[in-house]
Amino acid sequence: MNQNNTTTTEIIHEVPIYAEPIFHVGGFQITNSLLTSWATVLIIVIFSIVLRMKLKKIPGKLQHIFEVMLEGALSLVDQVTNDRKISNKIFPLAFSLFVFILISNWLGLMPIFGSIGLLVKEGGVSTFVPFLRSGTADINTTLALSIMVVIGSNVFGIMAVGTWKLFNKYINLKALAGIITKVRKDPAVLIVAPITFFVGLLELLGEFAKIASLSFRLFGNVFAGEVLLASMGAIFAYIVPGPFLFLEVFVGLIQALIFSLLATVYFTIASQDHSEHEEHEHKEKEVLASV
Repeated sequence: MNQNNTTTTEIIHEVPIYAEPIFHVGGFQITNSLLTSWATVLIIVIFSIVLRMKLKKIPGKLQHIFEVMLEGALSLVDQVTNDRKISNKIFPLAFSLFVFILISNWLGLMPIFGSIGLLVKEGGVSTFVPFLRSGTADINTTLALSIMVVIGSNVFGIMAVGTWKLFNKYINLKALAGIITKVRKDPAVLIVAPITFFVGLLELLGEFAKIASLSFRLFGNVFAGEVLLASMGAIFAYIVPGPFLFLEVFVGLIQALIFSLLATVYFTIASQDHSEHEEHEHKEKEVLASV
């Protein structure tokens, strides 16, 4: 009696928390999220070139739409900075961040992104790895953007208020020196100056907290959206995932807006003296409250 032995291979389709490698160039690993980030930049470059070539004194419909969008975005930045000169300096970076993050978030929602890939076999289990994945669903991308914003804001602060003032914001040597010069006239400086110096150190720690806050907020929301859509798609194939897809479109827009607005707040704070920070810190709390 002949028996036919059939071997079945289990195929796993999951959304891991890390970006999956697709191929290597020498010792450099190319992941699916990196490919999406490159695609996002390519889309922005091509669209910018096409739009630039079609600029006219009498704008067409497309040019008019973008002029209205830019004017509205610049007005929004003005509400944070309260200074058009500062807004003009910050706006190019803030708007570029918004566009990049928005396109990256929305590209990850395209059906083709999760359906085309390769099978990686390990033993009797095959894992499906998509060729493309949202760039902002990779912690490395959001971390790089956050580090760029924090370092850039401090460089902007040096250009705006000077190296010495920015240095004293974090390591307040001026407060310690005041102990010697003011202690005879005001003995309370013995208590106030160390507290002021300690607050400066907290400001320095706050810069690292900004990196964690920006990167994990964006990554967490986008990654959670991918997991939610994958789960709904596996349980309910067609109609039910629709509302969740539209929800993630809205979430992608909101997260891009929040990231760019927080970057604007950080740049604005860095461009002001320490005594003027309270108003902008209040605006930062308002932005965070909208998450």
